[in-house]
Amino acid sequence: MDVLDSVLIENTIAFVQQSLKHAEGGHDWWHIHRVYFNAKRISSSEDVDTLVVELAALLHDISDSKFNGGNETLGAEIAADFLKSQGLTADRIEHVVQIINHISFKGGKEQRQFYSKELGVVQDADRLDAVGAIGIARCFNYGGFKGSEIYNPLIPPNLNMSKEEYKKGGQPSINHFYEKLLLLKYLMNTETGRALAEQRHAFMEQYLQQFFEEVSGS
Repeated sequence: MDVLDSVLIENTIAFVQQSLKHAEGGHDWWHIHRVYFNAKRISSSEDVDTLVVELAALLHDISDSKFNGGNETLGAEIAADFLKSQGLTADRIEHVVQIINHISFKGGKEQRQFYSKELGVVQDADRLDAVGAIGIARCFNYGGFKGSEIYNPLIPPNLNMSKEEYKKGGQPSINHFYEKLLLLKYLMNTETGRALAEQRHAFMEQYLQQFFEEVSGS
């Protein structure tokens, strides 16, 4: 990466830090920071445009639809405007926009409309932050933010959730493990992502075993 690219990354980091300074704790700058370094780690083993990967990782949650009234295009629009102001080429801006528009889980049932190796890397990096110890912490943090129950045995997980049901949320936080978090290791795109997800998945299974032992009083 040359000097101009490094300056662009520094400017993007400053822009994201400022934009997300009041964000919910699971989708704040430190989430972006982790995804950024996960993406760099994974891309070191992949033949990808590293500048596109790093910019998309930094900007992927610049306006998450969960926090802006459900607008699924605003984040990509903000990212595109910022990158235009930085003089990035149109083809790279479009690539970052496509990654932002297609990175989300959205219930895991949608047909893939766009794919690139760069999307695969950033998507794996983002999904890694939703599993393991960090994933558990983020799950309960977001549930508390939304006022969700931790656990309710009378509300089983919805394993056939539509995109609309997934976006609506409101389920107990424990259900989210079965509706999303435990599915992610099977949806990874890269070998590095799969290996890291396997370790974190095992930790979540161990956590759930302990959780239900304590719930049952055994």
